[in-house]
Amino acid sequence: MAYDFDLFVIGGGSAGVRCARISAGHGARVGIAEERFWGGTCVNVGCVPKKIMVNAAEYGMWAEDAAAFGWSVTTHGHDWAKLAQARDAEVARLSSIYDKLLQGAGATIFNARATLVDAHTIQVGDQRVTAERIVIATGGQAFKPDIHGAELGLISDDLFTLKSLPKRVVVVGGGYIALEFACILRGLGAEVDVMYRAALPLRGFDDDIRQAMVEALTAQGIRLNANAAPTSLAKVGDQIIVTAADNMMREVDAVFFCTGRKPYTAGLGLEAAGVATDKAGAIIVDDDHRSSQPNIHAVGDVIDRVNLTPMATAVGHALADTLFGNKPRRASYQNVPTAVFTSPPIGTVGLSEAEAAAQGPVDVYVTRFTPMRHTISRRQGRRTLMKLIVCQRTDKVLGAHMIGEDAAEIMQGIGIAVVMGATKADFDRTIGIHPTAAEEFVTLRTRTREAGVKAAAE
Repeated sequence: MAYDFDLFVIGGGSAGVRCARISAGHGARVGIAEERFWGGTCVNVGCVPKKIMVNAAEYGMWAEDAAAFGWSVTTHGHDWAKLAQARDAEVARLSSIYDKLLQGAGATIFNARATLVDAHTIQVGDQRVTAERIVIATGGQAFKPDIHGAELGLISDDLFTLKSLPKRVVVVGGGYIALEFACILRGLGAEVDVMYRAALPLRGFDDDIRQAMVEALTAQGIRLNANAAPTSLAKVGDQIIVTAADNMMREVDAVFFCTGRKPYTAGLGLEAAGVATDKAGAIIVDDDHRSSQPNIHAVGDVIDRVNLTPMATAVGHALADTLFGNKPRRASYQNVPTAVFTSPPIGTVGLSEAEAAAQGPVDVYVTRFTPMRHTISRRQGRRTLMKLIVCQRTDKVLGAHMIGEDAAEIMQGIGIAVVMGATKADFDRTIGIHPTAAEEFVTLRTRTREAGVKAAAE
């Protein structure tokens, strides 16, 4: 059968665009459809605009700290509209680049919703096309919890369309998106409460990092409400009343639901095409990202594995090379460096202490200190924590974790070492760059504790 395309990609985010562009570069006839905005969540309502707003929030603290270094700085409040204009202009610029990249590679672009009719047929807007292979890269979407009055709340996307800063905010959720939003809003001047179900935020991160983040958030005036999932929202005048466990109530101007994201698969026609999903709606794929329908693959957040932009991009590229580049390969989901752009930020790679200890005995190295800048500024809540987890048997560094200034920038370099299988001896013989916080990673000599001995004995 002759198909209109060798490959059709549904979704114009990081994973889909990279897969389409590289496949076209390999000579494939490629079509790609995007129904909302090119660049997906990351460029439009995620990483990029979020990081711009993180920077904006940090500038307020830098202005306050300047006096300690001899500068006389007077501020006149924050101009939300000016920030929004600059942010949106940069988002538009980056989004337009995706269109140019795809056209330059020779892909056919469709600005329309695409759904599956069968395993080789796609309905794109008001036309139908066929493809030998299909890649689904529709990503994920934020959602509101099933509680009374949830329609009064906002999702994470809505932060980037607000016309002004809400003065009092409840952020619901204990994950990285919730904490990033809390820091942004607090840094720009809002009063912020965070409500989450667990005893500590950031489930899945190393426990030392989680505890240090609690201290940092509290120091900047963010009120943390653990074990306090909201049960209802109600409108009273211009205010929203949030009721949580034990009849705790907050009266606020806005509520942000940051309780996770779900794969965007509803209404795609997956059943008609024979594509299976799990209970959460994520497309089930094998190690080569092949779905239950052999000619249909899925990449990125729609499979709900490691939901990070660089991971999606790497997987999309590897799949294109495999399908059309005559060089089959896979992108590894192991030891993926990760950052949380809170204030202060987190950087992490590899296993947490609990995960590593479950596999056998490990040596744990931890240091906490006040970075040089804040020995002068005296700002509270900006202490740095660094941590290495080392396998006792092999001396290999299994995990590295940091909270503090420039954590994300530092962890990118540490991530290379961990992915390469560096040992603690490799770290020890590396000369530190002085004076920096990063040098502490190569000067940790005294073991803080050992863990996992019981697991090894069993």
